[in-house]
Amino acid sequence: MTKPAYLAIDLGAESGRAMLGVIDDGKLSLHEMHRFLHLPRRLPSGLHWDLTGLWGNIIEGIRAAAAWADDNDVTIRSIGVDTWGVDHGYIGRSGELLALPHAYRDERNLAAYDKVIGELGEKYVYDQTGIQFMPLNSLYQVVAQHDAEPCVLENAAHLLFMPDLLHYFLSGKPIVESSIASTSQMLDPRTGSWNTELLGKLGLPTQMLGLIVPPGTKIGPILPHIVSETGASADIQVIAPAGHDTASAIAAVPAEPGTDWAYLSSGTWSLMGAELDEPCLIDAAREAPFTHETGVDGKFRFLKNIAGLWLVQEVRRDYEKQGITYDYNKLTELAAAAEPLRTLLNTDHGPFAAPGDMPAKMIEFAKSTGQPEPTEVGQQVRAALESLALTYRLTMDKLETVLNRKFDVLHIVGGGGKNRLLNQMTADAMGRTVIVGPYEATAAGNILIQAMGAGDVDDLAHIRAIIRDSFEPVTYHPQATGPWDEAYERFKGLLKN
Repeated sequence: MTKPAYLAIDLGAESGRAMLGVIDDGKLSLHEMHRFLHLPRRLPSGLHWDLTGLWGNIIEGIRAAAAWADDNDVTIRSIGVDTWGVDHGYIGRSGELLALPHAYRDERNLAAYDKVIGELGEKYVYDQTGIQFMPLNSLYQVVAQHDAEPCVLENAAHLLFMPDLLHYFLSGKPIVESSIASTSQMLDPRTGSWNTELLGKLGLPTQMLGLIVPPGTKIGPILPHIVSETGASADIQVIAPAGHDTASAIAAVPAEPGTDWAYLSSGTWSLMGAELDEPCLIDAAREAPFTHETGVDGKFRFLKNIAGLWLVQEVRRDYEKQGITYDYNKLTELAAAAEPLRTLLNTDHGPFAAPGDMPAKMIEFAKSTGQPEPTEVGQQVRAALESLALTYRLTMDKLETVLNRKFDVLHIVGGGGKNRLLNQMTADAMGRTVIVGPYEATAAGNILIQAMGAGDVDDLAHIRAIIRDSFEPVTYHPQATGPWDEAYERFKGLLKN
């Protein structure tokens, strides 16, 4: 009898991969089939995702997985896609894509954000959605689209978020998965349904807002032309994982039953929070601010979005433009050799969110706050990593205050967990145990949620038991916490900048 396998298409904001997961004797093994870079492209109409290039790489991943499965006596039962949040496309009444999806860093969102908050106010919008205020949220993207080109929304039969759009390309069936929809700031967190009251106040059409389904929903078989093009079996089902990559990653946290734990999904973005059974819509949650996104088995992911390794990625990209190439291991090595706690950054500082010129922005921030200027690459990366660790401490303090809970441990999942320097900084800055792994949590969670949809895994508790049996975590204990306590006070003084 062949072993069951599930294909995860796992797309981050900088790269993507096709990962095949095989379940054998209660353990999961992961096999990378294809990896590729993808970045948004600037066109006259704004910043867009290269959807045709992305689709071509997905087809290549399916082709590679089908060949590997034939050679290794496994049966691919399903495929599912997870991506970053908020971005989306529109499908017309005849099934055609109406426009290339805009990327969340498109500058047009800023005016839409100001318009919505100016008209409705933060308290009303948070009460209606429970979502952290960020100009990149889908709500402001939809308002920007309606202001710029209302005919797109008016002629749309479906608004599909990026994983939903790719599931549509795979199966021909338009559905909206709940975890990715919950990133939009367009849902009522109490009901999990579209918040038509909010959208109506903004004059937005709603005919394109379709059925919302939970993770693990079977959508349908892959389309015949994909079978012909890739050599994959026509029996492969498209099953929605948690379409938001963080939701799939948090499903794969190897938390022990009975522990009170917080999580950090570490990558381009860092998303830090806790699982809740019910939303927490108090003023303190809005002011922090924390967001309510949905997960698996009806859980809420109560979390805060943090800049993450974006700062380091942008430093690296700036040097590449100058013809100087560093890999991430080298950058970490240079950071480890730099002077500790020399220059601290406000990771939420507005200019840091826009791409380009990150070293110069860091130097300018240091100058404006009376700190030593980070003129060398090691100083810049160290400043970014130390400031992230202090941001994590601040977020944990707020999380425990708002929820009136004390967390025993911080679980870090995702590719950012490979940065051992940042992990130790985080343990030291927070003064608590940090458990790291799995690094491929998003792909693992995606795969096991598909397996749950196929009937091969029972529930969320079963998913986490399989993760614990399949991957060995790495534990970091706090060491020199004194200097971090002093730096934390200095760091809090910078947050107004």
